[in-house]
Amino acid sequence: MLTKPDTKTTINLWDGTEIPRLGMGCWAIGGPFYAGDTPLGWGEVDDKESIAAIHRAIELGIRFFDTASNYGAGHSEEVLGEAIGNRSDVVVATKFGFATNPETKQATGAFADADFIRRSAETSLRRLKRDRLDLLQFHLNDFPLEQSDDVFETLEKLRGEGKVDAFGWSTDYPDRAARHAARPGFVSVQHTMNVFKPVPDMISVIDRYGLISINRGPLAMGLLSGKFSADTKVGDKDVRGASLDWMVYFKDGRIAPDFAARLQAVRELLKSGGRTLTQGALAWLWARSSRTLPIPGFRTVAQVEENAGALAEGPLPPAVMTEIDETLAQLRT
Repeated sequence: MLTKPDTKTTINLWDGTEIPRLGMGCWAIGGPFYAGDTPLGWGEVDDKESIAAIHRAIELGIRFFDTASNYGAGHSEEVLGEAIGNRSDVVVATKFGFATNPETKQATGAFADADFIRRSAETSLRRLKRDRLDLLQFHLNDFPLEQSDDVFETLEKLRGEGKVDAFGWSTDYPDRAARHAARPGFVSVQHTMNVFKPVPDMISVIDRYGLISINRGPLAMGLLSGKFSADTKVGDKDVRGASLDWMVYFKDGRIAPDFAARLQAVRELLKSGGRTLTQGALAWLWARSSRTLPIPGFRTVAQVEENAGALAEGPLPPAVMTEIDETLAQLRT
């Protein structure tokens, strides 16, 4: 069932600014980082290519970039800061909660106390070369609901001090999204959403409170790019090869067979209207709700150009959306 279908490919932000309804996710451009021997990044990167890709995205009209303090143990923020700096026509969102050591590239824990939040915000401001954080998001997905009140009170204080313009929660739990939705300054929820995971309960909360739905995993960790075959295996430094509970699209570095079957079933439907598979996956998100703002990852100029090209065609038509829903429902029965 569609929620508020919309033909627009722009969205109004919390300050009234209208931007294209597409951002760029900056996890991959941070490069490798680890929890012990477990990779948490997407492999080696070329910073010059990353910066060129960011500049190309801006040329193509993209005005929203999402990163986090732990991506690449801070390197993602540094690259974004070098590429964008303090320019006022680009919105930079970052996240806090996971600590890392930039020297060893190791994760060192998860924290949510007020002192940590303030230190993390100051570090992000320095790395990003910003005078103020446009959007600061709490990164701990399943943090206890009751304990989260102190976290968002600290964010309210940072907003009052002018260090943060707005804030949100990166969480897949609708009750956590709703908990702080009425707070002044709480404007967004970043959550997993894609063709295979439509999350109607989360979208219901977002629509009810008029929040922005920032969609991480819009391409199902790259599965919906169409660039992986059953024989393709990711590199040793790629998080998709790690044995993590939430890594459902890939198993042992290869496409999970059940998701490969789902992809095959809807591939041509997503490519309707001359779209690439990637562009169809983004168009599906726009058709699902008027509040969605997908943030596909990128590492190259070519990936940015393909992602941005989806804006020209806009959301998928209702008839195609219905057929996709029915096709996937048959596979689940």
